[in-house]
Amino acid sequence: MARLTLNGALLWASAFAASAAAQSTCETVENRISMSILDRLTIDFNAEQSRYWSTFCGDLKPTCILEPETTEEVAAIVSILHENNETFAIKSGGHNPNNYFASVDDGPLISTRRLNEVIFDAASKTVRVGPGNRWDEVGEQLDNTGYTVVGGRIGNVGVGGYLLGNGLSFMSTEYGWASNSIIEYTVVLANASIVRVSEANHPDLWMALKGGGNSFGIVTSFLLQAYPQGDIWGGNLEFEATPEKTAALLIAIRNFTENYSDGKAGIIMTAERTLGTLLDIWVLFLYYNGPEPPQGVFDSFLAIRPTINTCKTQRYSKLLSGNNWAVLKGSVYTIGTETMPLPSKEDGPEIMQSIYDHWVNVSNTVKFVPGLVASIAFQPLPKSLATIAKSKGGDMLDLDDDIDRIIVELDYSFLFKSDFDKIDLTMRATYDGIGSLVQGYQESGLLPSDVYLPIFLNDGFYPQDYFGRLRPEKLQLAQKVQAEVDPDGLWRERTGGFKIPA
Repeated sequence: MARLTLNGALLWASAFAASAAAQSTCETVENRISMSILDRLTIDFNAEQSRYWSTFCGDLKPTCILEPETTEEVAAIVSILHENNETFAIKSGGHNPNNYFASVDDGPLISTRRLNEVIFDAASKTVRVGPGNRWDEVGEQLDNTGYTVVGGRIGNVGVGGYLLGNGLSFMSTEYGWASNSIIEYTVVLANASIVRVSEANHPDLWMALKGGGNSFGIVTSFLLQAYPQGDIWGGNLEFEATPEKTAALLIAIRNFTENYSDGKAGIIMTAERTLGTLLDIWVLFLYYNGPEPPQGVFDSFLAIRPTINTCKTQRYSKLLSGNNWAVLKGSVYTIGTETMPLPSKEDGPEIMQSIYDHWVNVSNTVKFVPGLVASIAFQPLPKSLATIAKSKGGDMLDLDDDIDRIIVELDYSFLFKSDFDKIDLTMRATYDGIGSLVQGYQESGLLPSDVYLPIFLNDGFYPQDYFGRLRPEKLQLAQKVQAEVDPDGLWRERTGGFKIPA
């Protein structure tokens, strides 16, 4: 009997040792660190999962949600991750809809929600911002300071992923990409060390973080340059997508991009189709850094006679929160992109129309998918933006200022995950087709051929080759920095995101 008891004790001890060795990150954090941990089947867990823009991301179930409040707590989590081989994810605002980029199934989710400082320093004209904020929250905090920072155009967008993807802003033609105004990053590296990264002390890592995504560490705060800000003018214009208005708008956005005479002006021009194309409209998001735009800035769009015009003088934070209507919660959401050189005035009508028509034709193939909303956005990248970016030290996109460009953003939202594979193919067909159209016009001489056309990380679909489309020297820099700061592949192998090719 004693022998049986001893054998039982040995078996128990062996099982306990195996259990301890296989202890999850969530269990280890709970045992070692006093930190907010949200467990499955709790109200707070479900509420946090519901904050994703895409319900597919929210339906992925992490083992737990860790909510660190300090950089040191993030470092402790990273240290614990080395004790197992679990996959994990880091979430800022949850607006990236690519599954596993900021979401995870059966692994810990590190939410930065409590890393939400917004500290304005009047003497240095800087703002320290935590990645757990959303841009409307940052705007509200800065409203009474007379200053703002270069950030998102829709308030519900999270700070962290936006800034690490370079960040296109209403203010980009005045101050460059959002990343061009980042003075310093506080980063937890793969070895759990904490570093302050600036151009002076870590120039390669500082550059790699400007559009390099989540490949190099967890950023726990950004020190941003602040800029004077008073009342602004902005809102939305809505048009019916008749053939006449569509042709006029496509010409107007082409001309606006080439003749970008006022850097204080910003625009996103989107077409939306839903309800089996019963609703077929254009919605423009306008911004001007001043109480009223000078005559002539947006006149070509206003002359097309919008059905609805909500533009007015307001606080910048009100514009951002007002644009939140465009966030379509309760659906599976996908995003993709392509970049095109701006066509000439003579060839612009044909080329812009062909891009739009291709999107219409492809989206028509899935128009009866339940809840489908198809969207295309034309986002100007004038030469002046590239000039400003270079003057501020550059970034991973490293655009030249030889040509004007347009970023084409593509979105498909729909109700059920069961339709994801169909929409996946549709998204690929949409941006691949735009790429083929651009290539064809380049071969025929209607578009410049020897030009650099990277893709915009923040708008990228998960299979797109972001790093492969960068300049070779920037890809080499990313490879070099990753080898230095993540030699064992913690970020490369155990969390999602666009991957740097070997």
